[in-house]
Amino acid sequence: MLSDIEIAQGTKLRPIAEIAAELGIQEEELELYGRFKAKINESAFSRLADKPDGKLILVTAINPTPAGEGKTTTTAGLGEAMAKIGKKAIIALREPSLGPVFGVKGGAAGGGYAQVLPMEDINLHFTGDMHAITSANNLCCAMLDNHMQQGNPLGIDPRRILIKRCLDMNDRALRNIVIGLGGKINGVPREDGFIITVASEVMAILCLAKDMNDLKQRLGNILIAYTYDGKPVYARDIKAEGAMAALLRDAVNPNLVQTIEGTPAIMHGGPFANIAHGCNSVRATRLALKLADYCITEAGFGSDLGAEKFMDIKCRMASLSPSCVVVVATVRALKYNGGVQKADLANENVEALQKGIVNLKAHVENMHKFGVPVVVAINRFGTDTDAELKVIDDCCKELGVSYALSEVFGKGGEGGMELAKTVCEVIEKCDECQTNFAPIYPDEASIEDKIRAIATKIYGADDVLFTKQAQKSLQEIKALGGDSMPVCIAKTQYSLSDDPTLLGRPVGFTVTIRDLKLSSGAGFVVAYAGDIMTMPGLPKVPAAEKIDVDENAVIHGLF
Repeated sequence: MLSDIEIAQGTKLRPIAEIAAELGIQEEELELYGRFKAKINESAFSRLADKPDGKLILVTAINPTPAGEGKTTTTAGLGEAMAKIGKKAIIALREPSLGPVFGVKGGAAGGGYAQVLPMEDINLHFTGDMHAITSANNLCCAMLDNHMQQGNPLGIDPRRILIKRCLDMNDRALRNIVIGLGGKINGVPREDGFIITVASEVMAILCLAKDMNDLKQRLGNILIAYTYDGKPVYARDIKAEGAMAALLRDAVNPNLVQTIEGTPAIMHGGPFANIAHGCNSVRATRLALKLADYCITEAGFGSDLGAEKFMDIKCRMASLSPSCVVVVATVRALKYNGGVQKADLANENVEALQKGIVNLKAHVENMHKFGVPVVVAINRFGTDTDAELKVIDDCCKELGVSYALSEVFGKGGEGGMELAKTVCEVIEKCDECQTNFAPIYPDEASIEDKIRAIATKIYGADDVLFTKQAQKSLQEIKALGGDSMPVCIAKTQYSLSDDPTLLGRPVGFTVTIRDLKLSSGAGFVVAYAGDIMTMPGLPKVPAAEKIDVDENAVIHGLF
């Protein structure tokens, strides 16, 4: 059996200019990065501005397990399948972070015969967007420290600096550091730390900005510190936004690539959904909606994280209305939620499946709360039995949702035709579905009520507890106008609760918010639940150990 990277390397790619031409993208709107990847520049946005939008399809999943759900694979395969049934579709995905690539997951561009290519480029340096975001963030940090070194005219309190440096790599040793040591010439000593690039506010800003002017204004609005007398200091106060925007000049433009079967895919931005808002860029999604009849996008981790943030943050800010939500699950992952150990997931266990399927029910019911029709996609494995699939069939009938088996990993678009037809049928039956969409909380709700709405309506919590530190941060954020913003809850991806050990559909729990942070440039408030880390660490056996390159410069072991 071929590995993902062997399948990818054995695929003959079409020149990206051909893919662009079929989408109606003009030659002068394309910035080529070699033969198989390109950026789409601002002139395409201007020309297509008045064109009607296509239908927006969101792919999400149940809570992730070691068994895997295949959300990105399903997204890529659904795009391929749409082409198979004669629909003009485009995929809109996030860019992978080097953290997971070299950490736990390995590559993150789909799998099997439902991949986005060139896989090695996408998973590594791609078009340099991650590096540009890292550089822009760290330039702001350098200018802030230089401001204090050069007399500190704003009176910035080094004990109250909010922005951290970032790196697109898992490195727990950098979470908490001390900088400026070695004497006066080396800067002002202070505590600092790193977060992973995909958790940075600059990443969120890139993904939410509508154009360069909006990007620059948002960068200037980043709250970076407080003065000794308690006044807020923004990036614009140290005149950092112009240079930061210059570093992001090319990164703000979406990237065009293709699937194994030549289906167009736009990949842009890559915030994690457990510690950030988990969606690709607004610019990429908006452009995709102009270029095709169907835009298929995905949001990170389970629907309690990525999909909730897609609905409550991205759709709210960009005035988007999804026409359908696809919830991806596997029999194996549902059995894991029912208490089966990973080593035993290939064995039939109807009882465990019946116990674990409550997790799927929770995610389907949560998506219905946004007023959007739902389709369940079962990412099928060869070990799935008829008795186990009947449990899912009965569950979907009980929930009143359509479902389809997906075999895109092994068969590509052909294995997703049933899913594609089902999604199209559901959208066509629901002419008014776009007008029924609504976020889970209103704009005018307080920060506490917004958090409580997500915790009780989506996670299933009884209530929310705010620590003393969280209450203190709340008052500071409210004083700066944060009450008017949506909230982005950072919590574990492994459970609907804030406790990663509570699988299935936990009940009788309280979500604890330990602190909050105002992302004033991005335009939302981050609430930290549990002990979630914004700089992940490498596992005992990192995926990096298996990655190599031979004498012919061919990469092996990436996935």
